[in-house]
Amino acid sequence: MHAALDAGLICHLGLLVDGSPRVVPTGYGRSDDTLYVHGSTGARSLREAAEGVEVCVTVTHLDGIVYARSLFHHSVNFRSAMIHGRARNVVDDDEKLRALRVITEQLAPGSWDHARQPNKRELAATAVLAVDLAEAAVKVRSGGPSDDTEDVEAGKAWAGVLPLRMHWGAPESAPDLPAGFEVPRHVGERQYRP
Repeated sequence: MHAALDAGLICHLGLLVDGSPRVVPTGYGRSDDTLYVHGSTGARSLREAAEGVEVCVTVTHLDGIVYARSLFHHSVNFRSAMIHGRARNVVDDDEKLRALRVITEQLAPGSWDHARQPNKRELAATAVLAVDLAEAAVKVRSGGPSDDTEDVEAGKAWAGVLPLRMHWGAPESAPDLPAGFEVPRHVGERQYRP
């Protein structure tokens, strides 16, 4: 489960708001057995979750499309983690800063020490929720198709896997960046990670 969470960038936070389901994509980070998510204090879904309601957080990685000899056996290769629990509103300033560091380093490694850290106004405008990883499920599917013997023997269709791999592009500097700024190492080296 930790590997699936650590490899991701975006999670989906699901909860009920006034009896209606809401699913919110957001950045996250993991520290030991706690998952942290964040967003605006103005977001109703985060305010509701901060009150300790049951939430579900999911992270999914699509690794490939599985082509089978029959449409029934087409599938996907994936890794996923689903966490259930009650969200806890992070109000302690020290924990909130640690959580924001974890989230930042999940999305943009090396940025916490490179960029200006949040000021009091920004901290006040940011909600951070903690979800314990005690109740979680992991699902993984890998490998090729699981065709029926008669379809394999008939030999009428191609079967296999079309892998999907995400990769980073070349960094694009902000248009208002003064001349002479080089791309920081923690950004430039990331584009070469698979």
